[in-house]
Amino acid sequence: MKVLITGGCGFVGSNVAIFLKKRNFSVSSLDNLSRKGSLFNLKLLRQSKIKNYKIDIGNYKKIKKIPKFDLIIDCCAEAAVEVSRDELDRVFDTNLVGTLNILKKAKKDKSKVIFLSSSRVYPIELLNKSYKFKSFKKSINTKKKINEDSSIQGARTIYGFTKLASEMLIEEFGYAYNIKYIINRCGVISGPLQFGKQDQGFVSHWIWKHINKSKLSYIGYGGHGNQTRDVLHVEDLCNLLILQIKNISKIYNKLFVVGGSTASYTSLKKLTFICQKITKNKISLTKKPKTSIYDIPCYISDNSKVSKVYKWRPKKNIYSIVKDTYIWLSKNKKNIKKYF
Repeated sequence: MKVLITGGCGFVGSNVAIFLKKRNFSVSSLDNLSRKGSLFNLKLLRQSKIKNYKIDIGNYKKIKKIPKFDLIIDCCAEAAVEVSRDELDRVFDTNLVGTLNILKKAKKDKSKVIFLSSSRVYPIELLNKSYKFKSFKKSINTKKKINEDSSIQGARTIYGFTKLASEMLIEEFGYAYNIKYIINRCGVISGPLQFGKQDQGFVSHWIWKHINKSKLSYIGYGGHGNQTRDVLHVEDLCNLLILQIKNISKIYNKLFVVGGSTASYTSLKKLTFICQKITKNKISLTKKPKTSIYDIPCYISDNSKVSKVYKWRPKKNIYSIVKDTYIWLSKNKKNIKKYF
């Protein structure tokens, strides 16, 4: 099977590309190499003999000229929620126009599509209400999980809007043009090859700060570090994608919530403890009580549907995720320092 991965030199895309190549898929990447770290990952793709088409996903004139693929895995996104508020044109061009271009390419070539969406399609009000807790000093109740039937009514960030709009566009193309697709609404994904930032890839960012003994802050919700996210190891995601690819002729036009769920979630406070244990470094942490209007106290994915359909569950817990990411960051510290 010939597979094209958009955003193939990004964190998720490069992991998926290399993972599939090792399993004898014919893999190509489409990436304009604009993101920090993409040149590092490009070298890894070249070592695996994976071709990258240096094309902006917003440029359909060039996209339509590349070869035909049996499957397109759309990993390309401008995923930082704060950036989405300040750089509207770039976010819409990458996330929504990009999806439209991939769908036009899929329609032209009769390709199947797997789309990596986001948990940020869910409205902020829903998540704030779902995870109310009496005191910001106490841990959050993680029994409440978000699934495919949770409400999508309300404001969700500009980034979240573009991902939800992309989902709807895919559904329309599936209906109108008989394109087989899978949509995965992913929570936080982490692991090797991630160049994390505060609002995108916070686990990698946290580990990197500990490795370098830099300062960090607990931002928002009183500055106690109790805000919580589930985290999915990128290898667990790759294992799911293999199952979806193998079954896409039988199981298609489906939406799945995909995350670390209760198998792997962490508060910032817990993440700090794990980072200290693994790196053996203790760093300065300050409290900043106020946070962005886009922040949420907690998100835990309900994997019930995807687990039932594919007999899949995340294998890596949060300690394993931090350990694997730490090993990669430490091993490549000199070569990747400029990308953070």
